[in-house]
This record gives sequence, C-alpha cells and structure tokens, in this order.
Amino acid sequence: MTQPPAARRVWAVVPAAGRGERFDASALARPKQYAALHGATVLEWSLRALTGEARIAGIVVALSAGDEYFATLACARDARVSTAIGGASRLESVLNGLAALEGRAAPDDWVLVHDAARPCLTAADVRALITALDGLALDGGGGGCGAVLGAPIVDTVKRAAEGVVAETVDRTGLWRALTPQAFRFAELKDALRQARLAGVAATDEAQAMERLGHRPLLVKGSASNIKVTRAEDLAAAAAILSTAEIPAMSDSKPPSVRIGQGVDVHAFGAGDHVVLGGVRIPYGQGVLAHSDGDVVIHALCDALLGALGQGDIGQHFPDSDPRYRGADSRVFLREVAARMRSAGLRLVNADITVLAEAPRIAAHRAAMAANLAADLGAAAHCINVKATTTERLGFIGRGEGLAALAAVLLEA
Repeated sequence: MTQPPAARRVWAVVPAAGRGERFDASALARPKQYAALHGATVLEWSLRALTGEARIAGIVVALSAGDEYFATLACARDARVSTAIGGASRLESVLNGLAALEGRAAPDDWVLVHDAARPCLTAADVRALITALDGLALDGGGGGCGAVLGAPIVDTVKRAAEGVVAETVDRTGLWRALTPQAFRFAELKDALRQARLAGVAATDEAQAMERLGHRPLLVKGSASNIKVTRAEDLAAAAAILSTAEIPAMSDSKPPSVRIGQGVDVHAFGAGDHVVLGGVRIPYGQGVLAHSDGDVVIHALCDALLGALGQGDIGQHFPDSDPRYRGADSRVFLREVAARMRSAGLRLVNADITVLAEAPRIAAHRAAMAANLAADLGAAAHCINVKATTTERLGFIGRGEGLAALAAVLLEA
C-alpha cells in the first residue's frame, strides 16, 4: 500500500566520493567538491539548497573511504546530514547512500539524488521538483515513477566527427539533464541494482530507471544549475553565485534563540490504548480526539509554533478538516519541524511533562524521546520526557483525562 502524499517523506542522497578526473586539481591537492568557491566549498554550496528545504527529512552524503575534509565543514554538523562510504562509481555511491537509508525511508518515499559538484542549485528548483512529486503522488494513487530536473537545449547542436562538424542535430525535444533527480526509494534501488548486474554504467539515475521502462517527468529548472567538471567551471559558478540574491557562506549572523511553550488536554473515552510521543501504550481507555489524541506531540507542536511565532496547532491542523481524522500526530510534528528548519532554526532542547494518574509512561520514555528526536532532526538526548500526577486532584486526578506541557529552546 502506498502512502498518501502528506505522509510520503522526502530524502536526499549526494554522491561525493569522486576524485574529479577531468578537474585540474594540480594546484588544489584535494577533490573538486572541496575546491574553494565564493566563501565556501563546492560541496557546501551543493548541499545548501537541500539543507534549506524543510520537506527533506534527511540527507546522506556518500564519501570516499579516506575522506578527511567533510567533517571539517559546517554542514557536517547539521542534524539531518549523515554520511556513508561511497563506491568506485556514481552508481555504487548512490546505492551505498540508499543502503544508509534502509529502515528510515519507506519503499515509496521519494529520494532526491543531487550531484556534489552542482553548487548553483536554487531553493526554488528544489521546491518545484518536490511540488511535481506531490502531483505525481496524487495522480491515480500510483505515485508515478519520479521526476528529473532539466533545462531545454536552446543552442544549435552539432554532431562532431574527427574534429569537424558532421551534422546539425534537431534540438526539438532535447533537454539537459540536471540534478536533483527524484524517484521512489524501492524502485530506484531496484533499478540501480539491475543496471549494476547488467554491467550498465548509468550516467544518471534516470537512465537506470529508463532501462526498466519508466518515464520520469521532466521539471524545468534553471539553466544556471551547472556542473563543475573542469577548473574553469569554478569561475562560472562563482559568477552565478555572486549575482544571486544569497549571502556568501562566510557571511555570518549574530546568534539568536527563541523559546516556546505548549499545553494540550484530552478526555478519556472508549478504547484500549493511548498514543503518547508516537508510542502506542495499552490502556483500559482511549482518548476523545479528532486525530490520534497524542497530547505529547500536540503540546510539543504548540511549543514549537509559539517559538516560531506561527500561531498554534489548531490553525495549521484544524479538527474541522477531515484529512486529519484519526491522523498520526507525527505527521503534524514533521510539518512543524519543517517550518522550524525553514525559519533557519534548530532545536536546542525540549522538556515535556505528562500529567496523568495513568497510564504509567516510565517504560516508554526512551521510545517517545527517540520518535520525537527523529521527527525533529535532533539527538535523543535533547528531548526530555517526564510525568507526574496531580495527587488525585481535579479531572486528571479523577482519571477523566490527561494532559501534557512542553517547553522548547530554538537556536538560529
């Protein structure tokens, strides 16, 4: 069964294990993805549009086994960025990156594959690609095979033979394939494995998918999304980045922090379990709620939205909307986490208190913290979950319901 579009997550894999054979690195002494570019490195720029996209749940960078540079980059400390050991070819590196997503990505989650040497990717192009994927997911329920960012060829194209023009090629329908290219996790993994078994050196992911009869959607992207292949391409990339309305990586902003608090309450009703922090806990009652009634996540979402100055959970996920009937509240948390990242903020810590006479949550606190941390792109030790009773006072003391309080600290 495929997931609905709202639950389908987006991941990214960036193969960065190459040595750049066509790049003149004689004066560089390091792979081209680490060449200096407009205040940072090529790879940092290539990752910038991905780390800035709220919908991307995690990014795997496939590195060479002896890579000694990536850990020194600021992006290596992004909670959503992890690494894998790459292979001898692009295909192998992408497969290793997909292997690193096993257990995290669902079979029909989308995976964006982006070249480590395409530093001029824009946030607008990433959003356009993801929007196209959402459209595929809604079309007929099958989800489509995927989409490729590309640019129509506008120049006259010549075919050469022995250094002279052999013919003029009809450019009608010809596009330059760019990256990211996005496909469903399981289908992409299968296509790349079959290409490897067949000995096909696919130059991009779309080629491997095409072998199996898939026809990905073409999404028009910026022609400025160039690939740094030779040393002279650095100057072109620097010119593009310097004219774009974005600050250089070296530009810094003063640190800032935001705090928020949240409260949620639900009455008990018929049922045999409650959901707290995304954990199903057996109990003699359920809760009365439009969604799954997870007071922990609801309070945490309100705290995060408060810190962001973006209202409350009821504004974003109203109980009058039938889409949220019985919904998994972790979907809400992921959306709020995306808003947090889009605002340029990260979670420093969250402190959550459950108020209930029962059920007891001591045995479930670690699992709850792990769920919340995964959805927020934070380390589990940044999430503290505790519980208390009201000494049998009030509606909680009478066993009529339960509540949760949450406080968060965010940092730019």
